[in-house]
Amino acid sequence: MLKRYEVEILLKAGHSKAEVARLAGVSLCSVKRIAEEVPVVHVDDAAEREKRRIGRPSIVEDFRKPVVNILEEKPDLPSLEILRRVREAGYQGGKTALYALVASVRPKQIKPLIRFEGLPGEFSQHDFGEVDVTFLDGSIHRIHFFASRLKYSRFVCVSVVKDQAVESLVRNLAEHLDRWGGAPLMYVFDRPKTVALKWQRNGEVTEWNPVFAYVMLELGVGVELCWPHSPQQKGAVELHHQTSTVKLFLSGA
Repeated sequence: MLKRYEVEILLKAGHSKAEVARLAGVSLCSVKRIAEEVPVVHVDDAAEREKRRIGRPSIVEDFRKPVVNILEEKPDLPSLEILRRVREAGYQGGKTALYALVASVRPKQIKPLIRFEGLPGEFSQHDFGEVDVTFLDGSIHRIHFFASRLKYSRFVCVSVVKDQAVESLVRNLAEHLDRWGGAPLMYVFDRPKTVALKWQRNGEVTEWNPVFAYVMLELGVGVELCWPHSPQQKGAVELHHQTSTVKLFLSGA
């Protein structure tokens, strides 16, 4: 549901449907369909999936495992060839449904974060972290923090937190937005359990942390996720700069 909401947010911001498809990582057909649907008012993914399947049992879902096995063996196999193979295995459904299944489970290359370098106020990045601080008496303490960075200006807010639970995330996120004086359009997060509970191999979230999801809905912002511990997405310089900034912040606190 948050992916649909992300599409809504981008459309409201004035992006063209083609731009929204590129930014959100969905097909242009999906963007056009979502543009015609009623606005998202809840984030219960399970209920929404059940609602959309009423009276329409999915034939293609019975062939999910064979498709996954095919793609594990040859990830770049054309969808047409996959369709031929599963039809030989007994699939009698339409090619559109099969192609959609293939697209959802096909392994995707991790995209660099360059597309997050947008205009002022478009993107911000948020993450938990920890750093060992040495005090004057020689003692060392591990400090947990939550950091928010505006992607365009690199302006950063850092708050010391007691833990990395969802309440710490949403409370400090709200504090950082207040210090910024507004809310960016899109928020980029890692995939801690405070954000996403379950996802598929291709990275598509199947279950959001409900507290996090409802807060994002109330804030009226879109969410993008990247894989944790993936420097090719965030950039090594970005990570080094953020860690250095946090150490300077804590040493002066």
